[in-house]
Amino acid sequence: MTPIVKEIDFRFNAFEAYSLFKEEEDSIFLDSSKEDSEFSRFSFIGINKFKTFRAYGNNIEIDNHKFKGDIFYELEKLIIEYKFNYESDLPLVSGCIGYFSYDAARTLESIPDTTEYDFNIPDAYFNFYDNIIIFDLLNKKTYITALGILEDKKSSISRIENKLKECQAREIKEVIPKKTNFKSNFTREEYINTVKALKEYIKSGDVYIANLTQRFYCDSLNDSFNIYESLRSINKAPFSAYMKLDGFEVISSSPERFVKIYDRKVETRPIKGTRPRGSTPHEDIRNKEELENSEKDKSELLMIVDLERNDLSKVCKNNTIKVTDLFKLETYATVFHLVSTITGMLKDDVTSVKCIRECFPGGSITGAPKIRAMEIIEELEGLKRNLYTGSIGYFDFRGNSDFNIVIRTIVKKDNKAYFGVGGGITIDSIEEDEYEETLDKAKALMKVL
Repeated sequence: MTPIVKEIDFRFNAFEAYSLFKEEEDSIFLDSSKEDSEFSRFSFIGINKFKTFRAYGNNIEIDNHKFKGDIFYELEKLIIEYKFNYESDLPLVSGCIGYFSYDAARTLESIPDTTEYDFNIPDAYFNFYDNIIIFDLLNKKTYITALGILEDKKSSISRIENKLKECQAREIKEVIPKKTNFKSNFTREEYINTVKALKEYIKSGDVYIANLTQRFYCDSLNDSFNIYESLRSINKAPFSAYMKLDGFEVISSSPERFVKIYDRKVETRPIKGTRPRGSTPHEDIRNKEELENSEKDKSELLMIVDLERNDLSKVCKNNTIKVTDLFKLETYATVFHLVSTITGMLKDDVTSVKCIRECFPGGSITGAPKIRAMEIIEELEGLKRNLYTGSIGYFDFRGNSDFNIVIRTIVKKDNKAYFGVGGGITIDSIEEDEYEETLDKAKALMKVL
């Protein structure tokens, strides 16, 4: 089964196009909204699903068929059924789009299960799409693809092309602040004391660094798509996503790539090190220079780079793993970040799903050593992380994939909104500063809620 791909004449942007499909159940928009970024090359819209894969732990549902199995292996088997050869520079022509929650890692490692759920969604959720709309932002080209499972290929492309003719320019809506009562699973004092407890584990040699998260939540009657529209207007990010799924919505403006695989080349881009944007140009420059010169933040990032190199060594060929950027500073609407890039070439017998499985979850949001850090996270955080610090992305049926780290992300369910914020704790961490860093990361999310 081979898809067809048609380039179309389309003069609007990807967000405006998705607004035509936003009411469709199980539609997903992978949005490279930070269009000035070198990592914002493509955006994708998945529509007309023909199959859904969900998992709650090892309990798997494929449409109405339920059974037990390994999340990653069963998903891989399903993807292989639709494998095809198609020469194209487009990284995603046909495939599945969705997410793995952080808690999907419990099926991979023997982590204690002592935390509670504050809301419940599947640990993995992937839709297999008959049609994908592709936006090449660099070359300003738009494509529609069709696999032909639900409808004749040419007919479906024609129908979608006609639908896109209804597109109109949208004005960016001003975000109007209003009083919202945010609650957290930690008070300020509790978070500071938990950082102190984590530092005791570091002193005793359990870990070098571990990520500590707090969860914010609030009531929210606002339309989820309007929230996403506001978020992408004030906090553009290269790995954003809007997902309208069965019973909940995901609103993500993630700046961080977990793993990208294209033509067997693997890339991961961990973030460690954050400073708030300044309220004046002088303060902005000062905060930027402070991060660039911070030995503590560079040390944190270096620890995670070593962890990611080790993870990639399990799936990459010998002598192919390289650190191509070590301490790169990136600028976002509310914060500065330090970012590294590590690349490698997949072993011949490693699929993209197996690569994700072996590296999951990302080291930047666990710590090092990874398993011990996850055990400590389980003890100290109190709540299941759920989707937060998991990964959203796609698997192309030809073997490519691209997944983010789920940070700066809201999950909206039953008129409540949930989001996590956290940071890496080391022996040099100042407890009060770590708490303030979580608030800096939460600013944009709080503003749109």
